[in-house]
Amino acid sequence: MQIEGISTEIRLIRSSRRSLAAEIIPDGTVIIRAPQRMPEHEIRRFVQEKAADIERHVQRRKIQNQQLAALPPFTAADIRDMAKRAAALIPQRTAYFAQKIGVTYGRITIRNQKTRWGSCTADGNLNFNCLLMAAPPEVLDSVVVHELCHRLHANHSKAFYAEVYRVFPDYDRCNKWLKENGGMLIRRMEAGLRAEQ
Repeated sequence: MQIEGISTEIRLIRSSRRSLAAEIIPDGTVIIRAPQRMPEHEIRRFVQEKAADIERHVQRRKIQNQQLAALPPFTAADIRDMAKRAAALIPQRTAYFAQKIGVTYGRITIRNQKTRWGSCTADGNLNFNCLLMAAPPEVLDSVVVHELCHRLHANHSKAFYAEVYRVFPDYDRCNKWLKENGGMLIRRMEAGLRAEQ
């Protein structure tokens, strides 16, 4: 499928889903996911309406791919080193912010994850991605605060974010950095692990 205003290949995938969605995969290809029986002219209209946003994301992905090509992949040794440094630093930052928020927590686990930067279990155990060591220190802190605030609110309600902003007013900027750059960190890890297989 070709749509004016979009500079890359568009692949259409139909399934039993009920709504339309656009996705840009790591190589820059645009995937349009559509309901099985939706007429193609409706799909084209949707893509044309979203063309400017889709193209902006495509161009951002191209820049990220160029940057990725210029950066070395994370080796297994790099990942072990990040995990070791995270295991020393993250408990300190967690203790500091837990006192500010007024919460307790259980065990802290450092993981090498492809989808999450942190999580908080129902019983208060915290998990953090070792790749946070490759992010700016304030971004790591923002993830720690996010997970600790789940000790007060096990959701993403207004009350949850009110507490996050109270403790960490710069949260939005750090969260934006992670959304824009986190995928590249994960892809560097994946490239390094593939190279060592």
